[in-house]
Amino acid sequence: MNKKALRIIILAIWIVFIGGTVSVFSLFTMVKNDFNGWFGGLPSLQDLEKPDPDLSSELISADGVSLGKYYRKNRTPVSYDELSTELVNTLLVTEDIRFKKHSGIDLKGLIRAIIGKLTFSFQGGGSTITMQLAENLYKTSSANQGSLYEINGLGQFITKLKEWIIAVQLEKSYTKEEILAMYLNTVEYGSNSYGIKVAANTFFNKLPSQIEYKEAAILIGSINAPTRYNPVYNPENAQAKRREILYNLYKYGQIDKVAFDSLKVSDFGLNYKVDNHNEGLATYFRSVIGRDLLAWSKDHGYDLYDDGLKIYTTIDSRMQQYAEEAMAEAMDTLQQIFFNHLQGDAPWIDKEGNEMEGFLQDAIKKTSQYRGLSDRFEDNNDSIEYYLNLKQPMTVFSWEGEKDTLFSVYDSLAYYKHFLQAGFMAMDPKNGHIKAWVGGINHKYFKFDHVRYGKRQPGSTFKPFIYTVAIDNGWSPCQQVVDASVTIAIPGQEAWQPENANGKFSGETMTIRQAMARSVNSITAYVMDKVTPQTVVDYAHRMGIDSDLAAVPSLALGVSDVSLYEMLGAYATFVNKGVYTQPFYISRIEDQNGNVIQQFVPETREALNEQTAYVMLHMLKGTTEEPGGTGMALDRELRVNNEIAAKTGTTQNASDGWFMGVTKDLAAGAWVGGDDRSIHFKYWPMGQGARTAMPIWERFMTKVYADPTLGIEKGEFPRPVKPITVELDCSKYDNLTQPSDTLSADLPSMDDFQ
Repeated sequence: MNKKALRIIILAIWIVFIGGTVSVFSLFTMVKNDFNGWFGGLPSLQDLEKPDPDLSSELISADGVSLGKYYRKNRTPVSYDELSTELVNTLLVTEDIRFKKHSGIDLKGLIRAIIGKLTFSFQGGGSTITMQLAENLYKTSSANQGSLYEINGLGQFITKLKEWIIAVQLEKSYTKEEILAMYLNTVEYGSNSYGIKVAANTFFNKLPSQIEYKEAAILIGSINAPTRYNPVYNPENAQAKRREILYNLYKYGQIDKVAFDSLKVSDFGLNYKVDNHNEGLATYFRSVIGRDLLAWSKDHGYDLYDDGLKIYTTIDSRMQQYAEEAMAEAMDTLQQIFFNHLQGDAPWIDKEGNEMEGFLQDAIKKTSQYRGLSDRFEDNNDSIEYYLNLKQPMTVFSWEGEKDTLFSVYDSLAYYKHFLQAGFMAMDPKNGHIKAWVGGINHKYFKFDHVRYGKRQPGSTFKPFIYTVAIDNGWSPCQQVVDASVTIAIPGQEAWQPENANGKFSGETMTIRQAMARSVNSITAYVMDKVTPQTVVDYAHRMGIDSDLAAVPSLALGVSDVSLYEMLGAYATFVNKGVYTQPFYISRIEDQNGNVIQQFVPETREALNEQTAYVMLHMLKGTTEEPGGTGMALDRELRVNNEIAAKTGTTQNASDGWFMGVTKDLAAGAWVGGDDRSIHFKYWPMGQGARTAMPIWERFMTKVYADPTLGIEKGEFPRPVKPITVELDCSKYDNLTQPSDTLSADLPSMDDFQ
């Protein structure tokens, strides 16, 4: 070949090369600029610099424990430093062995993939980790599709061009370590776990930094097919995939032959638990606060389920644990007593003590099953009744654990109506911080929250508001009143004449401290008549009761419905020197980068003067100090070297049992009752708050005092700075009266039904 011909060939090659380069460059430019709307847009530089994958928002306790998350996809990001070396090595040998050598596009891998495509022999994919990250972050295969995507087969090619462009830009914007961490954070691993931190916790109950090779092979193996290679649901597939990945680790020198032979036959080492809103600490609290957080997010332009917010709460995880344990222990025992005392009878009872006819038929009409059947069969009662009575396999709650059984809808309704419900809350009375919140006995089976949303008659726990008005208007705890019938005239209505719990009036003279301690209705009614119902309503509202209160004489016995949340906030006012502090549970909210979005401060107002608040604590101490006090059965050990201001409450027919107790460091309260007011013990004394609600409080405080890390100690209430101007020592009146037994001797003891 002569020199002239050689020059022509070389020139032709250069022309083809330059033309091809210009063509490729032009094509990339057209894709980047979405020429004529053919290709669809690409993420902006700002989007590339701040990728925004959907992130779970996390609820965090005051002592730094994760209480739960709100998410569409359960994802919590980690940094590269939080990844184990084994995890990183496993990812590289599986997805992109030349990751550290290329700049986003692996030409060797790409050529291999093209050859495999053309020869119908799979030789590995051509997508690098960076290209896969581009797809994970920006959904290049489905988002922003241009008009050329409508041409069959062309869309996949354009998607790859986009991934190449984005991958190169990502490599310019981030270090290799950051890209690896971002990739592992964006991947789905199965079982509703998105991101390596959630996956490691779901399958192994470990942090990413603790993951070893045999576990890493399971997690990385599930990336491209999380269902097919799920070790729980498809263990054989997962085992085969893990063996393949372990071999790659051996092939590329990360483990030796001995390690490979050992690891490939080892068990998975699973410690599997899917994050569940019905499990873990503070399930009711998480449900209630979620509604408030949704409203806050809407008002402030955030997505609770997507923006990775950090919500710091006032809940103490240790106290929350103790509260849930106390609830379970006390209610398990009480439920057995309730079942035994019924002796097979239904618990829905009318005022005469007889089973209510048609109770289940009325109750079932409120269920979703009935509404669904009614819509389906257009009120064809025969068809509706057939399906309501059709027995089906189902799992039901019991205090011994879940049970499998055959139940119809009617059976299920009747079964669950036999269970007593409860609510419990504890707070720091000085700053309003809620420390524990248990809204019911089991969130999975009983969703309704009995702390904030449940409102019931408080019974005698409302009496302190009547006595507060009296004390604030010059009465002394030593004021003497006779236990006698009281008749209060009501214009246009029949006069009100309340009875005592035992149906008797002793005719004895006693101090109002003794009367409140023994919960004597006649004396409370007498005081109510003197201070007037409307004044009591005003004081109660000032102290934190937001519910509507009927300004009638019978309010003295707690006839208006209130929530446990309201009652506890009001009782805390006594400890906080007369200042009402609204109970609250969020201290601050941060964005995903740790920037504080909002700090929360509780609402406060002066409700009482300091002396009145302290004198009322002295009055309430009578419950556990005065002979005949309704709280005298409280564990003696709790009362040693400790001041407890408390009040029991029991409503008519014992539909509701209450116990409110405050100490110098904590205010806590419990409510117990049936789903419906007609569900209760047959015998009123068995349903008294001292027997149903007080054991929850008692168990909780015992656990709290036993934990020195909490800093909650026994002790006296701080005295007011100024001298007290009313008489507190009523000992000279102690000989005026002896307590009458409020329990009839012919009624059974709780011990008879243990």
